Amino acid sequence: MRKVAFLTGTRADFGKIKSLIATLNEAPKHFETHIFATGMHMEPKYGYTLQEIEKCGFERIYPFINQSALGVMDRALANTLMGFADYTRLIRPDLIVVHGDRVEALAGALVGALNNILVAHIEGGEISGTVDELIRHSVSKMSHLHFVSNARAKERLVQLGEEPAHIHVIGSPEVDTMNSPSLPSLEEVRAHYAIPFARYGIVAFHPVTTNPQRIRSETRALLRAMLDSGHAFVVVYPNSDTGSEHILEEYELTLRDHPKVRLFPSLRFESMLVLLQHADFVLGNSSMGIREAPFYGVPTVNVGDRQQGRSDNPHLLHVPAEYEAISAALAKALALKGRLPRLREFGEGDSHRRFRAALEDEALWSTPVQKRFCELSPRLYDRSAA
Repeated sequence: MRKVAFLTGTRADFGKIKSLIATLNEAPKHFETHIFATGMHMEPKYGYTLQEIEKCGFERIYPFINQSALGVMDRALANTLMGFADYTRLIRPDLIVVHGDRVEALAGALVGALNNILVAHIEGGEISGTVDELIRHSVSKMSHLHFVSNARAKERLVQLGEEPAHIHVIGSPEVDTMNSPSLPSLEEVRAHYAIPFARYGIVAFHPVTTNPQRIRSETRALLRAMLDSGHAFVVVYPNSDTGSEHILEEYELTLRDHPKVRLFPSLRFESMLVLLQHADFVLGNSSMGIREAPFYGVPTVNVGDRQQGRSDNPHLLHVPAEYEAISAALAKALALKGRLPRLREFGEGDSHRRFRAALEDEALWSTPVQKRFCELSPRLYDRSAA
């Protein structure tokens, strides 16, 4: 019996690891799963999404509040480190599973690395234009096993000095849910969330923590272009990174009670996927526009540099966070609706099976906790000339 501890801090990362938890639960003689739920899950302001985890029927869920009144990322990191360290001493997992580029994932990887516990990182090897990328690569360097979305991500991890044999290309786990036949219908989702619009765009806009002085002005530019378009919108709150309070203040001033806007702290992952599948476009700087939207053939107006360099597929309209550029791109996105193919850049929907198969291989559990840096070549330079 292997104990596997999953750490989740946001509605988004839980949506991406849910199928991985579920597939291990189908083999109870071999795996015992535990869930450490923290971050935005515990915040009423963001919809208290711990309830969504509980609704899945998973057992052994441990809720932990890591946010402070200051709402800063370094304090959340420190709090998660202390809480998760105590938690791992209590349950003694054989493997810690973290996802992505959040400070909670960084804390989980640190705890594992410092306590000789194997760490598996989901969706490492990807790039973006903010501090998220620094966190993601740091998590990868403290992880022993990697489960990546495509071959390009694997190449980047090899560049970082990771052992190729410890990198498993499984695709992106959210595609598993996107392919699910059990997703609700659009009518059910619209009725549940009281969304009256037959046609709409989805807005997901997060703070760029490396440019805090521009967050408010960029939000205003986005909102002005959005409302001037005359289109209807489903808007979801930003993540809880430093600067999110500025975005929320602008939302309250501009969007609250607007007849063409429905504003939500959070949406259930499956419901968001259904809304996305039928949306005219995505607007903002969320990875949803980079990963999930192209899978459904939905165009994205990607604003600013938060997702810089992550993908260059034809579904994406990259624009600076300026009113004129956003307005022009929105018109282009509407013209693209229904004309774009569905992309399979991040897998075919069998990530959970690939993940479980890797964990069922006994050789995986012999992975050394002492990592070594793997050179790209035995001789990268001529030492005699050094």
